[in-house]
Amino acid sequence: MSDLRRFAVFGGVYNNFLSLEATLRDARALGCEAIFCLGDMGGFGPQPDRVFPLLRDVPDLYVMQGNYDHSIGNRLEDCACGYTDPRDNYYAQISYDYTLANTADAHKDWLRDLPTEFRHDWAGKRVLMAHGSPRQVNEFLWESMCPDAFLEHLLKSYEADVLFVTHTGIPWKRELEGGRQVINVGAIGRPANNGRTSVDYALVEVDDEGVRVAFREVAYDHEALAALMREEKLPEPFVETILTGWWTTCLEVMPARERALGVY
Repeated sequence: MSDLRRFAVFGGVYNNFLSLEATLRDARALGCEAIFCLGDMGGFGPQPDRVFPLLRDVPDLYVMQGNYDHSIGNRLEDCACGYTDPRDNYYAQISYDYTLANTADAHKDWLRDLPTEFRHDWAGKRVLMAHGSPRQVNEFLWESMCPDAFLEHLLKSYEADVLFVTHTGIPWKRELEGGRQVINVGAIGRPANNGRTSVDYALVEVDDEGVRVAFREVAYDHEALAALMREEKLPEPFVETILTGWWTTCLEVMPARERALGVY
């Protein structure tokens, strides 16, 4: 029997230090030898600086830059999240201004200098990790908008057999011919618009038979997070999402099929 190796891949921390703690604890308890964060440390949640002690200078943790991190690190005016609807941009700007004002300069500099992709060879498979997509940091790869031919094109163009991304906040995975795969790991900073208050990350198992990916659901103290959000006077629609598991903002960028699964 070949040796089994385990890895964890997550994205979209969104200032949620409580779900980050729970995710890291769960991955380590399962024996993951390395944990990969695909970016977007800030936004949405309270007290941005509380995520950094969990992320910086940790031997088993590898952190990538997302669009939010690029903007915060370079002290830009907005998050470059890729929204086009005025309501989405209104709430995104509130969150961005709060995060920019409450992130220490030392952490901003760290975000500015993070790498933008990871590559590995797992069981002979070329593994590529990116934030939005390999071709654009803030590209939304929604499941309903990604036909197999498009995913095959991405894998061929960027010389990968297994691709991990985040940015949309909703997890999904697709298996293609020849053992190739595309996995959107979702986000751990807020629930996946499914009516559950938990968050998700990708648990990866690697052995001589290949690369297998399963989503792992993690509960955390979401009520404590909601209380902190209210103390920080963050928008009540953000708090509602944490308490109910349903998105109340960032809805207009979502394709019809994904939006129909929610309540708004």
